[in-house]
Parts: sequence; C-alpha cells; structure tokens
Amino acid sequence: MKNIIAQRPRQPLLRALRKTMAAGAAALILALPGADALAVDSFNQAKKILPSIYKQLDDPATIYCGCPVTIERNRFKLSLKECGYQVRKQPKRAARVEIEHVMPAWEFGHQLQCWQDGGRKNCAKDDRFKEMEGDLHNLFPSVGEVNGDRSNFQFTDWNGTPTQYGKCEMVIDFKQKQAQPPRRSRGVIARAYLYMADKYGIRLSNTQKRIYEAWNRQYQPDDNECLRNQLIEDVQGNDNPFVTKACALVNKD
Repeated sequence: MKNIIAQRPRQPLLRALRKTMAAGAAALILALPGADALAVDSFNQAKKILPSIYKQLDDPATIYCGCPVTIERNRFKLSLKECGYQVRKQPKRAARVEIEHVMPAWEFGHQLQCWQDGGRKNCAKDDRFKEMEGDLHNLFPSVGEVNGDRSNFQFTDWNGTPTQYGKCEMVIDFKQKQAQPPRRSRGVIARAYLYMADKYGIRLSNTQKRIYEAWNRQYQPDDNECLRNQLIEDVQGNDNPFVTKACALVNKD
C-alpha cells in the first residue's frame, strides 16, 4: 500500500468544513491550543462533518455492504443497485444512508448515571456521553435498513450463510441478537471497537477482546481506512492508534 497520507493535502478539508458548518454551527471553535482542529462535541455535529471527510476518499462506500456512496450538498447518497443489495423488509429505510455507531450507543452509554435515570434521551446534555456519541472514529455510513437491523447486537462469527440482503454479506440473527459482519468490514469494526474501549475505559468481555484482536491482526486496513483516520485526526484532534499502527505495518510491507 502506498503511503497516501503524505500525498493528500488536508488543509482544504478543514476550510471546507468550517464553511459547511458556519451557518448551522457558529459555535465551533478550535479544539486544542495550537492545533488546527475543530471541536466535535455532539452526534448531530459529527453527522454534518462526516460527509466532508468521505468526500476526500476514493470510491467511498457503506461500512457493511460496501454500497457506493456519493456526497451531494453535504449529504450521503446511496446506490443499492451497484452493490446488489436486496431489501429485506424496509424499502424506505434501505434507500437512505444512516450513520452507524460501530460500538452502539447502548454499549458505551448504559453504564452512565444519566442513562440509568432515563435512557439515551436523558444523556443528551451529559458531556461524557456526547463526546462518545459524536466520536468520528466510531461513526460510519451504513445502509439504513442494515443499521436498524443490527441494532445493538454484538458482532461475532458463527459461519452463518448470508442470504438476507442479496449480495450484501451481513448476517443478522434476530433470535440470538447477534450480527456477523462481512469480512470486508471486520478489521474496520475491530479497530473502532478497540479504540472506543481504550479511549473511554469501556470494558469488553473476554470473548469480544479475542474476536476484535484477531480481526485486527487478520484484516489489514486499506488506503481509505488509513486516510479516513488522518482526516478525522485533523478535524477531531486525535487519531485512532489502532488504525495508525495497522497502517504503519502495512506501509512497512
């Protein structure tokens, strides 16, 4: 893999983001002294920023199904035909892109007092929850129907046969409340999960740790994952060290 990070100018992205966000989020400020990064302090704000990041990638696609996305007026547009996606049950939701938390909000939020007192809505003003909910390293475009079907199910691999979504190889076991992601997305998922657990002190089960550490080793990052990591660092002020390390190993090869 080429070291594409050094080849891509990143300052235009920050200028574009400031222009995009100026009208709807005038309160954006520099996140760190001396750092040319924007404060990302909510999920709504992160959703407005993410399309500008994906616009810089080569052939951007949804995380699970690999369906091509384009960005128009700072919104994701989806092409289901190009990825052979077949609607399982919800055509309207399948036709739109939704922003997926790879580590679900329930998993990083339910132990907080605000959640215990009143669920996710009650955490809307909790700074800790807002930081985790809006962390761009955990957010990815997804086919809306798949995002909804996955819910907060744990990822695993039971050699399930993908038949639910056409050529999209995501498998959802609704009875067991578990999801088997396509191989194409397992490394991305693992590195997002390990990052969230490490950064925010979220405990993973031994089974989760084994799965994600194995996927991190087995499934190398591609150019887009490495570039996405750098672009998010420019915007948010921090990288995902699991992606950074994996990309360095690939570049070394």
